[in-house]
Amino acid sequence: MAKGPLFSIGTLHVQYYGLCMALGIILCFAFLYFTMQKYNYNDEAIDKLLIIGICATAFGVFMAMVFQALYDYIANPSAGFSLGDSMTFYGGLIGGVVSFLVVWNLYAFVIAPRTKIKLLQNNMNASLTDALKLAPIGLTIAHAFGRLGCTFAGCCHGGETDAWYGIWMYIERSNSGYALSSAVKVVPTQLFECLFLLVLTAVMVILLFKFDFKYNLGVYAIAYGIWRFVIEYVRKDYRGNFVGNLTPSQFWSIIIVILGIAYFFIYKFWLYRFEKHPELQPPVREKKVKTEE
Repeated sequence: MAKGPLFSIGTLHVQYYGLCMALGIILCFAFLYFTMQKYNYNDEAIDKLLIIGICATAFGVFMAMVFQALYDYIANPSAGFSLGDSMTFYGGLIGGVVSFLVVWNLYAFVIAPRTKIKLLQNNMNASLTDALKLAPIGLTIAHAFGRLGCTFAGCCHGGETDAWYGIWMYIERSNSGYALSSAVKVVPTQLFECLFLLVLTAVMVILLFKFDFKYNLGVYAIAYGIWRFVIEYVRKDYRGNFVGNLTPSQFWSIIIVILGIAYFFIYKFWLYRFEKHPELQPPVREKKVKTEE
C-alpha cells in the first residue's frame, strides 16, 4: 500500500490514515444529523447531542493514544510512558462513551434542572435513550473508514502470506518480527474488518429503518466483540499480552460482549422509561408545499 503522505503543504503532511479517519467522522455525524431529522428530533436535541458527541469523539481519540501508550509501557517499562501517534480502538471507544455519558448526565440531570440560563435549559424532544438506536450505526461508519486508513498506514495487519488475498505493506514495527520499513505481503485484516463493519452497518440500518429496532447498541457490542476476539488470532502486529495469553483487545472484547448482552435486559426493563419518542410527536419542521401559480 501507499507509503508517505498523501500530499504536503509546507511542513504540513496530510496522511492517508488521517484523511480516512476524518472522512469517517464526518460521515458518522452526517448520518446522525440527517437520521435525527428524519426521526423528528427538534433542533435543540440535534445540536446538543451532536456537540456532546463531537467533544466525546475528541476525548476518545486522546484516550485511544493513552491506552496504546499504557500497553506499550506494560510491554516495555524501561522505555517510559509517552504518548505517540499510535492508537487503539477500544481505548477510544471506552473514553468516548464514558465521557459522553458523564457530560450528558451532568447536563440533563444536574445543570439543566437548576439553571436559569435559557441556552442551558432542557427543551429537547428526545432523550439519550432515543438516540441509542442510532449511535452505533454512526460509530461503525467511522470505524470502517478508520480501518481503511489502517490499511494505508501499515498497522493492524495479519501475518505474512502468499495467498491471493494478501496485500503488500510496509511494516514499520520492528518488534513485530519484520525488518523496519520492509515490504511484506500480509493478510489484510484491516480490510476484512472494514468489510465486516460495513456489513454490520447495513444490518443495523435495515433493523432501524424497517423494524424500528431499539437494540442496535446491543447488536453492535456483541457482534463486534466476537469479531474482534476472533480476528486477534489472525493479526500479527505485536501489542503485547494483557491478561494471561489474551491480547488487550481480546480482554476488552469479552467485556464488550457481556455488556452487549446486558444491554438487552437493561433497555427492556429500565432504559425504555426515558424514551420521549420524537417520531410520534407533532412535526417540528413544516414541510415545504409547492404552490401552483
